[in-house]
Amino acid sequence: MTVDPRNTLRNALQTLWTTGDGADVIAEDAVFSVAWPVNELVGRDAIVENFITPIRSALADVHRRDLIFIGGDNIREQGGYWCAAVTHYVGNFTKPLFGLLPSDSLVFLRAGEFYRIENGQITEAKIIFDLPDVMHQAGCLPLPSLGTEITFPAPATQDGLCPQTEGGEASLNVVQRMLGALHVFDPITKTSASQTGEDGTWADDMMWYGPAGIGSNYRWEGFSKDHRVPFLDAFPDRKGGNHYCRIGDANYAAVSGWPSMTMTFQGDYLGQPADGRALTLRVMDFYRVADNRIKENWVTLDYGDLFAQMGRDLITEANALRN
Repeated sequence: MTVDPRNTLRNALQTLWTTGDGADVIAEDAVFSVAWPVNELVGRDAIVENFITPIRSALADVHRRDLIFIGGDNIREQGGYWCAAVTHYVGNFTKPLFGLLPSDSLVFLRAGEFYRIENGQITEAKIIFDLPDVMHQAGCLPLPSLGTEITFPAPATQDGLCPQTEGGEASLNVVQRMLGALHVFDPITKTSASQTGEDGTWADDMMWYGPAGIGSNYRWEGFSKDHRVPFLDAFPDRKGGNHYCRIGDANYAAVSGWPSMTMTFQGDYLGQPADGRALTLRVMDFYRVADNRIKENWVTLDYGDLFAQMGRDLITEANALRN
């Protein structure tokens, strides 16, 4: 019987987060790039001490609730076999988390994860957890919300955990066609070719699930109103698609860049006045494809890091709102 590296890794991560045991799934010299304020960690001991242990300490009885867990060969230059996941670290928020004051209530800390697997171990990882969403759950998000703030749902088809069907290449091809066309847009209408309509890559009833501050929305009109137009107004010269990893698995695809976007801050955004400074953005996108159209898109963006580049510390601001 062939061993499924996706299931093996998923089970190992479930054990590690729930019990703290099994850290040897992480290679001794692994490198983890984690969302702000953690950032880069080198070596298993540093990863456990500065990323896993703080979350397990802050969220009492923490466990993972995976929504998507896929794997495949990376088509980008870096190559290798990667697994990608959308998950929540779930627990009672009873102690400070990276300096954020606890709410003493249940929280779902959502995260996007990319893992490079070699000889059964994680040798490299990129992880974006949505700390601003925890602030929203605690009632202290220091940003306005453009869309609807929700807990990320599982795929509508409930088949995102180590899917057993074929078609990963076709799913990724749809996503790549969308990304290629997305780079060019009309500066007035903010529309791009091949996104909607007869030759479009997005389903008419698409769902887009975004990070805290952007929120989630329905159909292209909602996505455009709540995310695309405000983002392009603020960063009209943005260049994206600088991805270290792109994989497809069954009806799913996932892409990520660290950073993916470079841009200059030319229009006010989420209450922050524009000042023309150069910025970068770490990005992860997870897609479900059906009938050659993107039906659902889960997006984790490192907005803690983005606003830190703007000179703001969202943790300090959130704590001030609690006092």
